[in-house]
Amino acid sequence: MGLDLTDPEFIADPYPTFAAARAAAPVSWDSALGMWIAFDHAASNAVLRDRRLGRIWRDREPADTFTSFNLIHRNALLEMEPPDHTRLRRLVAAAFARGHVERLRPWVLEVAGSLADRVADAGSDGSPVDLVPLYAEPLPVAVIAELLGVPESDRPLLRPWSNAIVRMYEYERTGDLEAAAERAAAEFVAYLRSLALERRRKPADDLVSHLVSVRGEDGSRLSEDELVTTCILLLNAGHEATVNVTANGTLALLRHPSELARLRADVALVPSAVEELIRYDGPLQLFERTAVEAVEVAGVRIEPGQRVAALLGAANRDPDVFTGPDRLDVGRADNRHIGFGAGVHFCIGAPLARVELQASLRILVTRFPDLALAGEPQRRPEFVIRGLRSLPVTV
Repeated sequence: MGLDLTDPEFIADPYPTFAAARAAAPVSWDSALGMWIAFDHAASNAVLRDRRLGRIWRDREPADTFTSFNLIHRNALLEMEPPDHTRLRRLVAAAFARGHVERLRPWVLEVAGSLADRVADAGSDGSPVDLVPLYAEPLPVAVIAELLGVPESDRPLLRPWSNAIVRMYEYERTGDLEAAAERAAAEFVAYLRSLALERRRKPADDLVSHLVSVRGEDGSRLSEDELVTTCILLLNAGHEATVNVTANGTLALLRHPSELARLRADVALVPSAVEELIRYDGPLQLFERTAVEAVEVAGVRIEPGQRVAALLGAANRDPDVFTGPDRLDVGRADNRHIGFGAGVHFCIGAPLARVELQASLRILVTRFPDLALAGEPQRRPEFVIRGLRSLPVTV
């Protein structure tokens, strides 16, 4: 069974297709994508955790055309395997451990409140407002920029760079999109080299300064390419996911008014609601691995060099793991979603993402008791990164 990534109906709602494929087989070959696809939770979890399945980066060709794009992936945690991954993750985790998440927690609530003020002002006359550019997008960009120490005047540069780069992860893309991704990568790399140089000269209480100075027990340190790549990964993975959980999740709540009312009546459910929104309509649908030796997953033999993907959106609606998997339940207990991944590549920014999402959701549901859809949302046409272009609402 193949996934038709060009079908607008499938992009709009892929979950019935996932359910049919999962019922047919937990793992099946997709000839169009040229890889095995794991559809159920157990198989997807195995794909993410089995050390015989690795993230094997291969430079985009021609290499001299994608110089910067290749650089930021060749040195990325997400594309590394142990022992290089172990060394780099320990250094990045050590820099993160200097209290950055807790430092940002009250500030995130303050920013979310300010953005809510903008939404309220824009919709004060009852006219529709688009929640994506006014609320969902600005918060995570501001948080990652504050985390890294990017000056406020430079922050508008970040989202366009990230948007252009992540479109390279789709399986359907044009030459123009590829050229735009390389330009964005080159500009982003040059900017972060300059910022790192400034932080070496004048350290501050931000993650770039700590990444510059962090040392391992053996005296190891991040190379400049690793530092630059880590910052880009945090922005691309962190803010893209958070934007899309906020937008997808708000739409899901608006389409399930009883669950939205339940959440408003008991804001203590916000943490479980965030996990449920990630599970129900996640921002990342697919995560790919490559077999470094023969491995069997759900009875299927995957040969060395073959690719296999954990289909996260399908795994997170597996009826063997989730009761009523197609039902939104903001109080769902024992929510074993794999939206943040699993194994050695579990998202290093998950604690920060949870702080952002909980603050964003809490402000949204308490500040706007009359929040309602004001038209049909426009979904982004991409499959791997799942999100909305627009979410018209009245407040």
